[in-house]
Amino acid sequence: MQSGRARVGRWLLDFEPAEAKHLDPLTGWSGSGDTAGQVRLTFDDLDAAVAYADAAGIDYDVIRLGPSPLKLQAYADNFR
Repeated sequence: MQSGRARVGRWLLDFEPAEAKHLDPLTGWSGSGDTAGQVRLTFDDLDAAVAYADAAGIDYDVIRLGPSPLKLQAYADNFR
């Protein structure tokens, strides 16, 4: 596998959970009735994301992430 640079510079609108997750006693899976947690919207630039949030009446916080360092290694390094 290779570490690509696709979707670099994209902005993500991610919703905060409206309710806490609960544990299903039968299956042991966690779940909730909040379906907004399943929605992730991507935008090409910050202005488009802010414009959408303002038009939809969504409160938002802008979190800027720093560049993520790439760990470059060759396939042969797995056998040393």
